[in-house]
Amino acid sequence: MTSVQESRTLHAPMKVEFDYTRSLGPVLSQFMTGLRRRQVTGGVLSDGTVVVPPPEYDPTTHRAISEIVAVGDEGVVRTWSWVAEPVMDQPLDKPFAFALIQLDGADAPLLHAVDVDSPADMETGMRVRVRWAEETVGAITDIACFEPLPSSTDAGSELPNEPGSDAEAVTGIVSPVRLAYDYAASPEESKFFRGLAEGRILGQRCPSCHKVYVPPRGACPVDGVPTTDEVELPDKGTVTTYCIVNVPFLGQKITPPYVSAYVLLDGADIAFLHLILDTEADEVRMGMRVEAVWKPRDEWGTTIENISHFRPTGEPDADYETYKQHL
Repeated sequence: MTSVQESRTLHAPMKVEFDYTRSLGPVLSQFMTGLRRRQVTGGVLSDGTVVVPPPEYDPTTHRAISEIVAVGDEGVVRTWSWVAEPVMDQPLDKPFAFALIQLDGADAPLLHAVDVDSPADMETGMRVRVRWAEETVGAITDIACFEPLPSSTDAGSELPNEPGSDAEAVTGIVSPVRLAYDYAASPEESKFFRGLAEGRILGQRCPSCHKVYVPPRGACPVDGVPTTDEVELPDKGTVTTYCIVNVPFLGQKITPPYVSAYVLLDGADIAFLHLILDTEADEVRMGMRVEAVWKPRDEWGTTIENISHFRPTGEPDADYETYKQHL
């Protein structure tokens, strides 16, 4: 490996995604149920103003919102911004405008997309109308977007008298959460990951308090001085704290129950999180001595996943006094 390669920091694309399930209270349940019926509703605040979507609590009195009213599906653009390059999960897959739209019968604007061909087709004060999704399910995406109204259209839409009733109310929603980003490791972390690619676990020691940190942090959080002294650590250590995972979840690679634990490597002053396998979950305990189980060498990369998991060594448990300061 050349000195130029060693000086470059590592980076890698990261993705976090899961489905977040939220139960709706009585206020948002009415709002989502109304959207499924292709009707927009708002909440009446203590000062008489109507807000869309309805908040669950009044921002002034902090009391629960109790009055829900129907508003129009047409309104006025109060301000807007052009989106030239849409990203994943935005309302439209072509350039569009995000706008604050004050619906007829509401006193505060709603943020949503307006489907127009260019910024020249947008202006503050223009009237727009909801374009409903082909199939409404009781989610904010039931409003696919807004579209401009012809200039000859009447100035106001006819408001429904009251929200309709629905025996099958929408009581919960599932919102996909996705976060994709490029993670850039620090120079110290890059050394750590390159060490793993060679089967080595590298930490750094503070020259002042002599604490050893793994993965290295670049500076001691106690003294604030650079941790310039590199230390190679063994792949054996002690379980400090742990939890038994019993609940299955989407994307899980190991069948529960299994143990996720903090392992304090011999010679280190901070523990790091990893899996404890090759033993029954209820056999894992604080003080248990464990060792790393490495994947086959041809599967190694610059990742902590080179270590498949930790397993018990069979040695006597460590004395509590030796790790009580590292919990």
